Amino acid sequence: MKFRFIQQFIKYSLLVGLGVLFFRCGSSRVYEQNIDLKNARWYADSVLVYSFDIKDANIAYNLLYNIRNSLQYPYYNLYVTYYLEDAQGKQLSTELQNITLMDAKTGKPFGSGLGDIFSHQLEIPNLTRFKFPKAGRYTFKVKQYMRQDPLLGVVSFGLKVEQAE
Repeated sequence: MKFRFIQQFIKYSLLVGLGVLFFRCGSSRVYEQNIDLKNARWYADSVLVYSFDIKDANIAYNLLYNIRNSLQYPYYNLYVTYYLEDAQGKQLSTELQNITLMDAKTGKPFGSGLGDIFSHQLEIPNLTRFKFPKAGRYTFKVKQYMRQDPLLGVVSFGLKVEQAE
């Protein structure tokens, strides 16, 4: 009898926990899109473009990268440049960034992995708690700035926009 009670308690606790996690994760997301790179090849002249709407300019937002790479990715880091533009094409922010995907000494991948694919969700430093100047449509563009063309091993690259807590 006591064992059955413990089983039911664990079962209901897991269900409630998953429900809270699902509600919490889904409620702050404003936009999320991942672009799959054909044959895990990212060409230097390929610009990835994400367009999203901001409804409330009075609150702060976090912008994050979603990166999936295979173990065939030959480097421990990834250089990208992003461009954030408003609906008129006015550039609000741009920066060349060095994103670390693996430990430089050991080569151990960061992020979570399944097989030889690793996923990373990383805040964009200058776009954390970012306040958009007004409600409207925005465009985020990103391109790779590595010396290899095409850059091998990047499976997908994405953008997530969420309300900051």
